[in-house]
Amino acid sequence: MRTYVGGHQVVSDTDFIELALGTPVELWLGVEGESEMERAARLDAARDILADNPGFPDDAIQIAAEAIEEYAPELLNTIPLTRPTARRRTRKAVAA
Repeated sequence: MRTYVGGHQVVSDTDFIELALGTPVELWLGVEGESEMERAARLDAARDILADNPGFPDDAIQIAAEAIEEYAPELLNTIPLTRPTARRRTRKAVAA
């Protein structure tokens, strides 16, 4: 089954996040191995987005809170792990 959000096909969890935020996740988190120049450009673009949309951080927090609330049972579904009991070694009689 295919999922569409606003006419865009969603193929991964990252797609849902990007469509909810309206920006790529990498813009906010960066990418491994980016240069100082790339990082500066990314942060500059992020500042521009925040300047144009002052309510963006609140919207992002609300989206995150709603996701946590909806998926909390799965996120917090843990099962206790029991410690294996130590095996007792028994000595076998040695035949002479």
